[in-house]
Amino acid sequence: MSKAKQTALKILKRYGFNLPIDVESIVKTEGILIRREELEDTVSGMLVIKDDQAVIGVNAKHHPDRQRFTIAHEFGHYLLHRNLSSVFFDESVVFFRDKESAEGSKYQEIEANVFAAELLMPESVLKERLTEQPLDAFDESDESAFRKLASEFGVSIQALTIRLTRLGLISV
Repeated sequence: MSKAKQTALKILKRYGFNLPIDVESIVKTEGILIRREELEDTVSGMLVIKDDQAVIGVNAKHHPDRQRFTIAHEFGHYLLHRNLSSVFFDESVVFFRDKESAEGSKYQEIEANVFAAELLMPESVLKERLTEQPLDAFDESDESAFRKLASEFGVSIQALTIRLTRLGLISV
């Protein structure tokens, strides 16, 4: 199990698995400030740490589900990478691996995404939900089921689809 997933599970055990996960409350309880600002569309968020105070900046123009993922992603940087840098600036959330993904910052982005995905869409809860109501490959007939499941977790359909695909729970 990856360090990112283990860290997310520790947070979930501490704060509970009630859906949708209240990531803002968790982050604030951990002493991190959240500021929403109108940023360029390509900027999803940032984390700045100064004098032991962390601030997560989130693009106020983005959809609330994307803001939730950004907060979770930046929280992942805080928990996993704060000893490596004091500033993390994310122009877009990195979902897919490429030939550079093993390099430092790309690897950190992937880890932060793994953390955010596990925090907002815990594997155990997803598997439980899919046992109750299985989903087939994403197509128009399943769109309402995907929308309902994404809403339950407070994430976008895209984030849910990527998560389910990565876990091998659906094929696209």
